[in-house]
Amino acid sequence: MNTQSNGKTSEKPNRKNIAGKAVILLFWLVLWQVLSAAVNNSIIFVGPADVLASLSSQIGTFDFWKTIGLSSLRICTGFTAAFFCGILTGCLAFCFPFLDELLAPVMLLLKSIPVASFVILALIWTGAENLSVFIAFTIVLPMLYTATLSGLKSADGKLLEMARVFRLSFFRKVKAVYLPALLPYLLTSVRTALGMSFKSGVAAEVIGVPSYSIGEKLYMSKIYLDTAGLFAWTLVIIAVTFFFERLFLLLIGSLGRKKQG
Repeated sequence: MNTQSNGKTSEKPNRKNIAGKAVILLFWLVLWQVLSAAVNNSIIFVGPADVLASLSSQIGTFDFWKTIGLSSLRICTGFTAAFFCGILTGCLAFCFPFLDELLAPVMLLLKSIPVASFVILALIWTGAENLSVFIAFTIVLPMLYTATLSGLKSADGKLLEMARVFRLSFFRKVKAVYLPALLPYLLTSVRTALGMSFKSGVAAEVIGVPSYSIGEKLYMSKIYLDTAGLFAWTLVIIAVTFFFERLFLLLIGSLGRKKQG
């Protein structure tokens, strides 16, 4: 009886929470439509109805999904490469402090240089097709490197001392001490890094304009003053970023559960 009553009481707050979010979303959609009607200029500002119509006209076409697929593939390739490279270099820098000092100016440089400067250089080095791969990599690498280094340094000293006393093997020490300390930093970093990789990657595509890319669609929307199309592709970017963020967080979370098990 207690289990059933607890289940019912937990369902009620969840339903209220969902209903509350739906009301908030509806409020902003209505406000958006009212502002659009007040402006009454589809080039300057469009409403949700126009954006939905633009999205609906494209969503059934092969080019729409091909564009999303190729852009996502390029950006996720850069993100994944930076993810593993950042973890590897962060682990090496933790094991060899002189390497941390050696890499510090490089990571600071990658954090400080504006994306526009990277884009110009990348156009010369890699060409338009691989531009978003390079940009996503350079944006994400220092973030994952810093997160890995900080996570490893935050490992509990008492647990490390206990591991030394009981003479745990290297792999058991990693599993029991370092991984639990590292995972929260990785989860937080991935949330930020993945969003930044898509923002910077699409911005690079707008400049490089490779074929079948979201950046190309945004650029063409600007050329033809298609504000509804611009908003529609912006919503696509948000949706794709959300999808891949959840996917990566799920993979990292499952890795943590397996290691703890």
